[in-house]
Amino acid sequence: MTVATKKRLEEVRHALLDLHKTLVDSERVTYEKTVGKIGSPNHFLQLLTNDPWFAWLHPLSQLIVSMDEALDAKESLADTAIEATIKGANTLLAPSEAGEGFGRHYFDALQRDPDVVIAHADLMKVLAKRR
Repeated sequence: MTVATKKRLEEVRHALLDLHKTLVDSERVTYEKTVGKIGSPNHFLQLLTNDPWFAWLHPLSQLIVSMDEALDAKESLADTAIEATIKGANTLLAPSEAGEGFGRHYFDALQRDPDVVIAHADLMKVLAKRR
């Protein structure tokens, strides 16, 4: 992986982390309004990892983990593999009003929370940058 590709991957990862945090916070607020207050940080972690309410966020979490693994790999990955991972982020983060799964939930989050819209726009700016 070239220095430029590594820097690009780090920038995209950072923007994805910001978006992920914003989505988690947004989902927590919606969950608490709908289901009830979450009692503790441990309870929230259990919900994030096991409750179907939050399951739609798992593909985004997995994408971030794959980027972490690429950055920590002993053997450098090819630039084309890194660019494919970044392109995967672009594909995953396509909201879909008529779809299902991640795209549909993402669309709903964008409609209800302006913080999600801002984090999405920030990520799209990073993804639009060329090496």
